[in-house]
Amino acid sequence: MAWRFVLFLFLSSLSATIAQPATAKHHHRTTPPRLTLNYYAKTCPQFDKIVEDTVYNKQSTNPTTAAAALRVFFHDCMVDGCDASVLISSTPTNTAERDQDINLSLAGEAFDVVTRIKNAVELACPNVVSCADILAVATRNLVKQVGGPFYQVQLGRKDGLVSMASHVEGNLARANTSMDRMIEMFKEKGFTIEEMVALIGGGHTIGFSHCKEFSNRIFNYGSPSGVDPTLNPVFANRLKQICANYQANPTQAAFNDPMTPGIFDNMYFKNLQKGLGLLGSDQALMNDPRTKPIVDAFAANQAAFFDTFAQAMVKTSLVGVKTGKHGQVRLRCDRFN
Repeated sequence: MAWRFVLFLFLSSLSATIAQPATAKHHHRTTPPRLTLNYYAKTCPQFDKIVEDTVYNKQSTNPTTAAAALRVFFHDCMVDGCDASVLISSTPTNTAERDQDINLSLAGEAFDVVTRIKNAVELACPNVVSCADILAVATRNLVKQVGGPFYQVQLGRKDGLVSMASHVEGNLARANTSMDRMIEMFKEKGFTIEEMVALIGGGHTIGFSHCKEFSNRIFNYGSPSGVDPTLNPVFANRLKQICANYQANPTQAAFNDPMTPGIFDNMYFKNLQKGLGLLGSDQALMNDPRTKPIVDAFAANQAAFFDTFAQAMVKTSLVGVKTGKHGQVRLRCDRFN
């Protein structure tokens, strides 16, 4: 009987040994590394505190940082995924994403806050934290600091290995993009129309746009007055004063939300109801039957807007994420290793 028991143990361990590597290999091959909330808990426990302190100081001294970071984050994720490719500087042999014309107006505060965090993180835990994760968490913290909703950010993104200006066109809406194309653009990335409206509202409840982005609505619109008739006339006159010299001074700009420009709230949607949308694409949200009910709902209920925005930002932060050998942890955010 004893020999049978020994034989049974031997066969059991043999079959386990044979079966295990195959299963392990198969598992490794089909399951990509997942992002987690506590990705840096052991490798860089100071990460959250460094981001928190740096972001707070930067936003306190430069109040446009939150809007700048939100825009840079979105422009990064919509082109080849959330991989910090928009942070890369051009070289003599490569024109990077940030030098494509639609990205030339991305504000320096966003790049600066990421660089400050990266420098501090590299001192605390070298070669561990990606620039893509820094941008994602910094943006979330900045949105919260100016009154917006908190949402969880999963971590473990790697920085991308490609940044090309030629990849940008068709992935980001312009001021004159049609509503059909805008909806299609967001749908291609997995967003609903409601999430699209929330993301646009979130990006435009804080921040500003340069006069050239909306000059056609106030100076040479195809109407007798030369002004877009959907613009509130008092607002239109104010914009004309602000942008009087915009061709000589291309840095001239106006707040996207003229009422509460530094606060993340639902005022943007209330503004649209009064003809106070700055860009043509803003006012189009009020004129299209697919988006107008959503604008009205968000104008009436800030909590509904915040919930949808938070959900859409989580979704944005997971677009085209690189992990493992598909990316790297850059030593400097503006260039590949």
